[in-house]
Amino acid sequence: MAKRKARDASRYVRVAQLAYALSTAVLPRYWHKKSPQIFTVPQLAACVLLMFYLNKSYRDMEEWLLATDQVRRVLALTEVPDHTTLYRTYRRLRIKHWDGLQRRLLSQAGVQEAVIAVDTTGLRPTQASPYFEDRRGRPYRHFFKPGYAVGTDTQYILAWRHGVGPGSDLPYFNSLYRAARRYSAPVWVLLGDKGFDRANLPPQAIVPPMRRGHWQARPRYRARADRVDAARLDGVYGQRWKCETVNSVIKRKFGDTVRSRKPSHQHRETAVKGLVYNLHVRPPA
Repeated sequence: MAKRKARDASRYVRVAQLAYALSTAVLPRYWHKKSPQIFTVPQLAACVLLMFYLNKSYRDMEEWLLATDQVRRVLALTEVPDHTTLYRTYRRLRIKHWDGLQRRLLSQAGVQEAVIAVDTTGLRPTQASPYFEDRRGRPYRHFFKPGYAVGTDTQYILAWRHGVGPGSDLPYFNSLYRAARRYSAPVWVLLGDKGFDRANLPPQAIVPPMRRGHWQARPRYRARADRVDAARLDGVYGQRWKCETVNSVIKRKFGDTVRSRKPSHQHRETAVKGLVYNLHVRPPA
């Protein structure tokens, strides 16, 4: 019990260690050979991941690092990076960098899932409260709509895609399916809700049909509905709710808003939130 309490108390240090080790293995030490070399790229990337993990602004993250000597020791920081340095680091890190960190993390964990669930969620485009937006007469009509594929055994996020809502979930299906298949077991199934229903689905997909009028009379839709009913009785389809749980954890712990202003930066937050969630759920070594 004492060991577990000590481990929980050092959660920030553990996440800092994981983020720093992951960044060191994937990212270059410096962006350029003639850079000032005050901080390394892995150090700054780990600081950015911690910033999103703590749901802090760039300025608040600078103050937090000043007050936490244990985290600075883990990251080998002799100085605290300025908030503008953290912003420039986030601006420099592209989607390909976050995808590389994600693949490295899942490869180290040896993820192989037999049941994978996919779902989308919504993130508010502003940090202003919905009540304030409604009172000023300009409620937001569009929101950011990330899609995640979650392994129901480990509850890792296996793949992410970004978009803008409101809209259909169908554009997310193919890309999430291809990306998640990399971490699937030899025999596996993909669970989705009615929003992913379409005419041609892969054999691994278990998706309830929309049942629009005469569609439910077609044999292939009846067969799909029977397959979903069998999955419900076996308890397999109920695993899809774990994806809903992951979406809830991301919003409650890392925020339900997108803080960036530039569109290119906004879409990256889908990947960053998914990566910091995986760092959060990864068990200690």
